[in-house]
Amino acid sequence: MKQDGGLLGVEGLNVEAVRTWIIENGGVSGYRDARYQENGDAAMEEECDILIPAALEVVINLSNAVRIKSPLIIEAANGPVTAGADEILCSQETVIISYMYSKAGAVPVSYFEWVKNPSHIRFGRIQRRQEEGCHQLVVDELERLSSDKGIGWQLSPGFKEKYLRGADELELVRSGLDNTMRISYQAIRDV
Repeated sequence: MKQDGGLLGVEGLNVEAVRTWIIENGGVSGYRDARYQENGDAAMEEECDILIPAALEVVINLSNAVRIKSPLIIEAANGPVTAGADEILCSQETVIISYMYSKAGAVPVSYFEWVKNPSHIRFGRIQRRQEEGCHQLVVDELERLSSDKGIGWQLSPGFKEKYLRGADELELVRSGLDNTMRISYQAIRDV
């Protein structure tokens, strides 16, 4: 689909209605419940509370960054703000939520896949046996302590099996994503 302009709605836009219009008509032109602007790039320069560039890369760049009036930009496209534009916007005290965060982790998980694919090594494969050995040591020691001290407790049913099995690839990816999102959130919050 080509870029065919932008929509401006003082009261906001009904996203589902706009989506339906685009599917039925191949673009935003002609949508009746908002002001259509043929030059979509100029629409980004209108005053608004939140600007969400969501379709194309590098749409906010050195040529238009000084004219962006929104105090908050939430990137939804991959890389819609160039590095030079980022500097200008930051000097204007514009807050930018990176697409790496706003897309809820799709970018970091894609990166994890990209890192894994050239090596053809599953996540966790390299350290799996070492972790299993460490886990076995812990389980053995817990069982020994219980037996030696007459404490009389046992490991919960299923704990030993789950603990010795360790994380699978999906759990490792989720763990990496969780860590990435937490660190990113802290950095965004600090700003």
